[in-house]
Amino acid sequence: MKIQHIYGILFSLFLSGCMLGPNFTSPEVKTPTYFNNDTLKNAEEVNLIWWKIFNDTILNNLVTKALHNNNDVRIAASRLEAAQINIDYTKADQYPSFSYGANVNTSGLSGNTSSSLNFYPQLAWEVGFWGKYRRLNEAAQASYLASEYAQQMVRLSVVTAVVSTYYNIMAGYGQLKIANNTLATRDSGLIIMYDKFETGLISLMDYNQAKIQRDVAATTVPTYKRLIVQNENALSILLGETPHEIETGIYFSEYNYSIDVPVGLPSELLQRRPDIKQAEALYQASNAQIGVAESMRWPSLNLTGIIGGASSDLSNLSSMGLTWSTGASIFGPIFQFGKNKNRVKISIQNAQQALINYEQSTLVAFREVEDALVSISTYKEELNAQSSRTYTAIESEELAHIRYNEGSTTYLEVLEQQRQSFSAQLDLLNNKLNLVNSYITLYKALGGGWLTEEELNNN
Repeated sequence: MKIQHIYGILFSLFLSGCMLGPNFTSPEVKTPTYFNNDTLKNAEEVNLIWWKIFNDTILNNLVTKALHNNNDVRIAASRLEAAQINIDYTKADQYPSFSYGANVNTSGLSGNTSSSLNFYPQLAWEVGFWGKYRRLNEAAQASYLASEYAQQMVRLSVVTAVVSTYYNIMAGYGQLKIANNTLATRDSGLIIMYDKFETGLISLMDYNQAKIQRDVAATTVPTYKRLIVQNENALSILLGETPHEIETGIYFSEYNYSIDVPVGLPSELLQRRPDIKQAEALYQASNAQIGVAESMRWPSLNLTGIIGGASSDLSNLSSMGLTWSTGASIFGPIFQFGKNKNRVKISIQNAQQALINYEQSTLVAFREVEDALVSISTYKEELNAQSSRTYTAIESEELAHIRYNEGSTTYLEVLEQQRQSFSAQLDLLNNKLNLVNSYITLYKALGGGWLTEEELNNN
């Protein structure tokens, strides 16, 4: 066999080498066959622009603006770009590196001087015979995927926060309206009670009770004003803007709170949730690092080569001649007090931690979906009871006024029915807000609702 063929075979072996460390396999997680509280069966695709089910143009515009301007989204996009660049950065290590050098030397002895000039390009290559650089590339690719899923999770979280905060603002205006209406009614009633007190028709106790109920309503008005502004400030930051007043759509109480939500099979959750996919990618990156650590226990092959020109007389560069050299060296550890062995053990434990984190992410995901589903079903039950309670409380308040004016009851009954009516109206609105937020939480728990750039540009 020709010597060139032998060199070719050896060269191919160096290029292919062997891959140390375990190859990655996706972890198997036992999943339930159905969600315990899934009463919303629907086979529709869940990965959609879910906030449009609320049919609110203002909300759609707010979400689009947040996805373009939110600082957390922009940071996530920058991290994704950096992870993409890191792939090429890491990949470059498996190829030869080229550099150049030049030097000039001048020396003298007893009046005699000599000078020399050397310049040369240089090649250096550490051959990844044990798969070190391929494992590093695998880790870089997995880290990129983790960054991509992290970006999706940030976008999903931002959308969820925008929608939830928007409805908190709208609910705040609803609460403020109830408080203002109640305050206006109690102000009018207090004037009448004062006139009756002045004419001796009622006692000071009755008048003071009426004033207390008026003041209770008065204290809630600034409370809801404050909450509205605070939520507007929070939403402004989500939009990447300074705090300002937020335009809202129709009255919160006019929304349809019965929404059909696609859920699907529990096993699909592992493919929907970006945080689960991120945990899996991080596990793959950690698994690849085991191979990197293993390869560092073995010798590495280094190839070097220099070719250039040299002259022993700076005044006569035409005398410059060709110079070259090649070399190969093997460098490896002998005894480092267990450092390399422990490096492998550390990498194995890091991978084990990443695997456990993946398993924990899946458990949390299933719990979040179950929590959201049971919240929807129970808040719907509460909504029926709260609606009945509110209607009855408002009617009872009107009847109490009639009975009091007829002299059939004391003013304490009027005050009690006023309190019941006010509380019932606020509780009904809070119940509706909780139901809407449960839908929002469910979509987030299902991993649906983030936008790709293509989807964003098409909507």
